[in-house]
Amino acid sequence: MELRTLRYFVAVAEDLHFGRAAARLHMSQPPLSRAIRQLEAETGAPLLVRSPAGVALTPVGAVLLDEARSLLARADRLRARVAAAAGTATLTVGILGDGTDPGAARLAAAYRRAHPGVDIRVRDTGLTDPTCGLRAGLVDVALTRAPFDKTALTVRELRTDPVGAILRTDDPLARRDRLCLADLAGRRWFRFPPGTDPLWQAYWNGGEAREGPVVRVVQECVQAVLWNGTVGLAPLGHDLPAGLTAVPLADMAPSRVVAAWNDGDTNPLLHSFVETATGAYRR
Repeated sequence: MELRTLRYFVAVAEDLHFGRAAARLHMSQPPLSRAIRQLEAETGAPLLVRSPAGVALTPVGAVLLDEARSLLARADRLRARVAAAAGTATLTVGILGDGTDPGAARLAAAYRRAHPGVDIRVRDTGLTDPTCGLRAGLVDVALTRAPFDKTALTVRELRTDPVGAILRTDDPLARRDRLCLADLAGRRWFRFPPGTDPLWQAYWNGGEAREGPVVRVVQECVQAVLWNGTVGLAPLGHDLPAGLTAVPLADMAPSRVVAAWNDGDTNPLLHSFVETATGAYRR
């Protein structure tokens, strides 16, 4: 079995759809289907149950998925350790907004154990560039949140978080157990500067044009609510300063935590990082 074919299988097994897996692998669907059929021939057993709705893993496929993930992770660690032994290996990671996410802490610990010789450089970024400088070449990989323009980028979802409205505790709406976006109509919201990615701006404005103060970093968002009673949205589960509260939004799509990197980047340190992040953020 070739490692490349195992990577193809893992993509199909995780997405449970040949079309989505082919897009994720940046290849057309026919060669992907042929590779999986060849893998089934090599194993001597069907790995997937195919249907018009997609695919499902067979018991043999489930075993292979577990073993393939382990083998590919070991292969990535091997490449990374060889690269580190050949010189000082570095990886620059962009982190959007709040670096206190427990997933990031778990990732740091796990990656350091696997790659103690790699120098990780962290670039904290504001809210105006959800790609954390990827397109400018400032980072190798970004730990960020979608949605944003994915042109020329590869994106891996790590986790989803519910979203709530951030309000002053003395706001009449703060006493509600749950809100809808319509409850916030007519309020002033914080917004991002002109030129910010439109998909990113629209998501955090609840899909509508808003009026309110312009913010660039998380602390400016917090202060806009605290001092001016501005409405803002944020993922639930983060600590807020005294005087503020978060009320869940019933009709807001979850915020997706993702890893993103430039299409075609074959750096084994990067790919090992993404695989480690996938496990660290889903605990």
